Amino acid sequence: MPEQWNNFVLTFVPLFIVIDAFGNLPFLVTLSHGMAPQEKRKIVHLAVITATAVGLIFLFFGQFILMVLDIHVGEFAIAGGIILLILSIRYMSTGHMVTTAREEMVAVVPIGTPLTVGPATITTLLLLATQYPLYMVLISFALNMLITWIIFLLSQRIAAFMGHGGLTAVSRVFSLLLAAIAVSMVIRGLNLTGIINTSG
Repeated sequence: MPEQWNNFVLTFVPLFIVIDAFGNLPFLVTLSHGMAPQEKRKIVHLAVITATAVGLIFLFFGQFILMVLDIHVGEFAIAGGIILLILSIRYMSTGHMVTTAREEMVAVVPIGTPLTVGPATITTLLLLATQYPLYMVLISFALNMLITWIIFLLSQRIAAFMGHGGLTAVSRVFSLLLAAIAVSMVIRGLNLTGIINTSG
């Protein structure tokens, strides 16, 4: 039992850090700004389902997929960063990242992936699966996604507390931070693929 508990902690904590549900909460508020409550709940459900599906696929088939397609994790980071950068620039210039008729798209990309489950989470899952029992990694990931779902659902209360003016101001600030994260993801991806070397 002590060993199982130790394995749980060592798999749960790294995933909790890389998924970063609390850190992604402001971006969820920004991306769903101006949508009806039912649309926001739909986004949360789709985002968590997408993130969970992506995580499970790579947990069970990640090594095989990367080998067959000859894809490096760094390339995921580059692609995800470019997508986030485009969306953040669009929000800063137009006030909208996507049209409200396509809320499914923003739920899948970028909230579901790469914000919630992106290159960092995929890499962590692959590494943990080689170090600990697969069922323990699966339990830790499932629990993390449950926590993420609850935190995301509470975003509506946080938005209501902040009010329209505060929400608009925060949305603008975090759209800029989203662009910074996008650039960071691209640089990390270029570093992982060996195109550049930032260690020096």
